[in-house]
Formats: sequence, structure tokens, C-alpha cells
Amino acid sequence: MSAALKYTLGRIGLFVAVLAALWLTELDLFLKLILALAFSAAASYFLLRGWRDEMAEEMAAAAERRRAEKERLRSALAGDDDAERPEPPASSK
Repeated sequence: MSAALKYTLGRIGLFVAVLAALWLTELDLFLKLILALAFSAAASYFLLRGWRDEMAEEMAAAAERRRAEKERLRSALAGDDDAERPEPPASSK
């Protein structure tokens, strides 16, 4: 499972857990939702730190791969990279 999916499901789970705890109170529904959002965000900052860091590392690695691929394509288009230039497709007559 990807780190982003784990973190997202963790955030949703925390929100639902806090909302369930607040459901027993005599507050307005809108206030319950706002409080659940605020408390779950604060709790996720501490409880989900590992998953958040893992997700950030995954995103940084993906960005670096995209940056490297973009640079490789730019150099190939500029003609600087003759060894890795793809062969043109064969024409059918």
C-alpha cells in the first residue's frame, strides 16, 4: 500500500473516531464536524508523523525521477544524447 494511501486513510480514520466521540455530546452537528476536523488534524500531526514522512519521501523520489526523465528527454531532443536516441519507426509501404 502506498504511503499516501495509508496517510489518507489514517487521517480519515482519526476524523471518524473523533466525530464518533463527539457524537455523544449535546453540540450542534456543524460544530461537531468542525471540532472533529480540528482535533483530528492536531492528533494526526503527532500520531501519523511516520506515515507523513514516508509519504513526503515517496513524493520527493517521484519528483526526482520526473526531473531526471525530463532532463533526459530534453538532452535527447537537443541531440546531446546520441546513444540513447530511439530508432525511428519503420515505414510500411
